[in-house]
Amino acid sequence: MISNMKRFFFLAGIILFLVACSSKEGDKKAKLLELKKEHDKLSQEIVKLEKELTPANTVIATKVNVSTLTKNLFEHYIEVQGRIDGNENIAVSPRNQGGVVTRILVHEGDAVTKGQVLAELDAEVLKQQLKDLQNRLAFATDIFNRQKILWEQKIGSEVQYLKAKNDMESAQNGIATLEDQIKMSVITSPIDGTVEDIPIKVGQMSSSASPIPAFRVVNFSKAKALADVGEAYSSKVKTGDQVKVFMPDLNQEVEQRVTFASKYINPVNRTFLVEVALPVSNLIYRANMIAVLKIKDYSNPNALSIPQHYIQTSRDEGQFVFVAVEENGKKIVQKRTVIPFISFNGLTEIVGGLNEGDKIITAGYKDLYQGQVIDF
Repeated sequence: MISNMKRFFFLAGIILFLVACSSKEGDKKAKLLELKKEHDKLSQEIVKLEKELTPANTVIATKVNVSTLTKNLFEHYIEVQGRIDGNENIAVSPRNQGGVVTRILVHEGDAVTKGQVLAELDAEVLKQQLKDLQNRLAFATDIFNRQKILWEQKIGSEVQYLKAKNDMESAQNGIATLEDQIKMSVITSPIDGTVEDIPIKVGQMSSSASPIPAFRVVNFSKAKALADVGEAYSSKVKTGDQVKVFMPDLNQEVEQRVTFASKYINPVNRTFLVEVALPVSNLIYRANMIAVLKIKDYSNPNALSIPQHYIQTSRDEGQFVFVAVEENGKKIVQKRTVIPFISFNGLTEIVGGLNEGDKIITAGYKDLYQGQVIDF
């Protein structure tokens, strides 16, 4: 009974807390609405008092700043975060079934050449098998030579001669196979580059089927920037597009072109791969260094563009800006409905409602109204 009472009071407390929070939020909204009404009322009273204090036939011009609209280059970029990688970044594993690592011959950071041995694997079993086959070959060769002499003297059967020959050749083939396997019991570098990572240790098992490679060798003589771009931009990004690659760690930006835009959409994250070859320079690139790719997908050399914050929105009139015009010898405000097209970096291209030479009001436009007398 006491336990049920405690549970009842606990639940009641939670409900009261939620109601109090909801009530506080409602109070804030009500207060905001009340303040907006007071603001509108005060604005009307200020306008009324200004008219009463102004002598008849006298109009006070509101001071504003204007900017003459001209056509300029407008560009839009798709911005995605990527990474730096070497042109060749290879995960190296044994070429055969693998074995236990007996020696590691390089260290992280070492420069290596193509074909250089990086590590050795235990091949004692193969070497023992090779010795056995070599003994078998010596015996089979002796038998074959004896059988050949007899066959040339027309002694013995052809089957005996062919069997001796087959045994010898089988041993030779077995030795050749084992020798190839022993050669592959070492791990070699497939490229010229630098050893970046050595996950394996002496005594561990390493094989081509292992999910963890034995070594990672990277060639940074040619570097590239990689990024996964959203599927929505698949029709806009293509090989040859201009791109700016910014590397925040180096505080450097280079302008290149897209060298590869994949036609494959990753079904997991719905992105496609974009690659940009980086120029050879004295910059020290590192694998997986952050790179911000800004891919240009739109350009208009004769665009009418304005700062985005100049555009205001009204529920009844849509999007508009204030421009300054002359009428009956006075400079007045004109509210101009506009059609924005695309925005980037704080600028918006306008494709309707404005013309070159229009004087856009750039300061004091928040409290203006249609037909207001201004000065600039």
